[in-house]
Amino acid sequence: MNTSIVNILTKAAPLSARQFAGRVPSTCSARPFSTTLRTAAASSRDKNRELEKQFLNPQNEQSTKDDSPLSAITRMMQGEAGRPSQNVSRDYSRMAESLEAEILKQPYADRSPPHHLHVYAHKHNTVITLTRPNGSPLFTMSCGNLGFRKGGRAGFDPAYQLSAHVFAQIQERGLLLQIQRLDIIFRGFALGREAFTKVLLGNEGKNIRGLVSRVTDATRIKFGGTRSRKVRRLG
Repeated sequence: MNTSIVNILTKAAPLSARQFAGRVPSTCSARPFSTTLRTAAASSRDKNRELEKQFLNPQNEQSTKDDSPLSAITRMMQGEAGRPSQNVSRDYSRMAESLEAEILKQPYADRSPPHHLHVYAHKHNTVITLTRPNGSPLFTMSCGNLGFRKGGRAGFDPAYQLSAHVFAQIQERGLLLQIQRLDIIFRGFALGREAFTKVLLGNEGKNIRGLVSRVTDATRIKFGGTRSRKVRRLG
């Protein structure tokens, strides 16, 4: 009896009312205090907490496993035991080992890149060049810049005056503030080499020799090659 009355009422109702009745969302039929909404909110809260834990504890992420190259590099730099990753090159491992050995050998050394002071002591002249750590020159001077000409550029005294003038220029141009370390590179065995050493160890180089970190010799040695010129004989 009740079903027949409902069918009659739905047929008698206008078409717009029937379309609206079909569009009623399913959420309206749910109870206002249903347990499904509570469980959805709780699950979203749990997901947010898991994300916060992952951000706060990155060790739990899958990206920092033992097989990842980042963890291998970290273990290698920290000195932890473990098998090396295949993604890490041998060159990098050698570089890390050499760096660690250098740090252990000189733990309090300055790691700033050094400037270079090239001293070219030729038998006819002496040339001194100051370069940046990347190799670009700051300035270069020879005995000819001080007024010596031709044969007067050779010898001990012109090289001594040139070395003192170069040290004075380094101080006047304010380069002592830029230079943290200084490498001296000799080339040649003429008298200018000894003259530069005398100036560096004297009163003129008291502000420079404290910056010297290394002294090297870059003199070119002939090994084979073409035949040399005949030695000049006088008389």
